[in-house]
Amino acid sequence: MGQSQHQSGSGPFRADQLHDGDRYELSNGHPIYCAPAGPEHASRSLTGAAVIASDPDVEWVGVDAGFSPEPGTLRAPDVAVAAPPSGRGWIPGVPLLAVEYASVGQDEADLQTKIGELLRGGSRAVWVVRLLGPRRVEVHRPGEPMLLATVGESLTAPGILRNPVPVEALFEHAAADRATLRNLLQRAGYTDLEAVREEGREEGREEGRETGREEARAGLADAIMTLLAVRGLEPSPAVSERIHACRDLDQFKTWLLAAARVTDPTRIFD
Repeated sequence: MGQSQHQSGSGPFRADQLHDGDRYELSNGHPIYCAPAGPEHASRSLTGAAVIASDPDVEWVGVDAGFSPEPGTLRAPDVAVAAPPSGRGWIPGVPLLAVEYASVGQDEADLQTKIGELLRGGSRAVWVVRLLGPRRVEVHRPGEPMLLATVGESLTAPGILRNPVPVEALFEHAAADRATLRNLLQRAGYTDLEAVREEGREEGREEGRETGREEARAGLADAIMTLLAVRGLEPSPAVSERIHACRDLDQFKTWLLAAARVTDPTRIFD
């Protein structure tokens, strides 16, 4: 959520003059103050980030990550999907997919400018999740009219996300949990939790029940570790050992969902 004066002409500032933690974006060299997010904005954006980060085809997701397509521009979408960045500093270019949550105090003029800058820079889609009024998501793509998706519909991002994202999953924790669990199980090679149980039963019948269950548990442990790695989180050896030592499939389900939201793996898994 940015606030600017929408000045014309080029401003005097460059992206390399801003530092990690500065509460500013840049548009054509002009600073845009980014106010702290309110409780609903912060909670909903984390919900959406969990669903998107867990998608089986996503390699990297950033929350408020700074992208600089040119020296006078620095934009930090609420959620961004991109190739894994290399090196330090602001990420060159723009994300493949950007998600913005628009709530109280949203500067609409700057939002439209931001959308235009991202699309012109090469973003394939920008989703604007409207937290005021009826639940809806605006879908912006280069050279196409804006589309509106509402409750009961799903959003797709071919070539970026493998699975459709239900509109509700960008608003509601329960819907987000269902989509996230589906994604995490697919990362481990399963269609759903029942497929995990069925593999355990089938392997149990053919090779010994415990062997089948052990392979299922190992797959779920790998899914948790993969998601933490995608989110840039490295669990301690003690946490890693506890995850791989777990024998409870229901505990794995709880941990899979926690891995999509946790910022410190030690607090959840240790």
